Amino acid sequence: MASLYSTYTTEELKKKIKKQKTMAIIHGFIVLLMIVFAIFTSIENGISFQTFLPLFFIPMEIIMLFEL
Repeated sequence: MASLYSTYTTEELKKKIKKQKTMAIIHGFIVLLMIVFAIFTSIENGISFQTFLPLFFIPMEIIMLFEL
């Protein structure tokens, strides 16, 4: 089975990789903010659902980084 990327030109692939890296950085920053807010919320109000919310997004970030 042929790869979907074999139909792209070199320039299109470079543009796609650059966009994926940018999105991975943005997503990583958002997850980091979620972790910081979860820590502050845990300190203020104790453990709640918001404390564990970043844990659901960390695996997505790891998969995105490995796909680059």
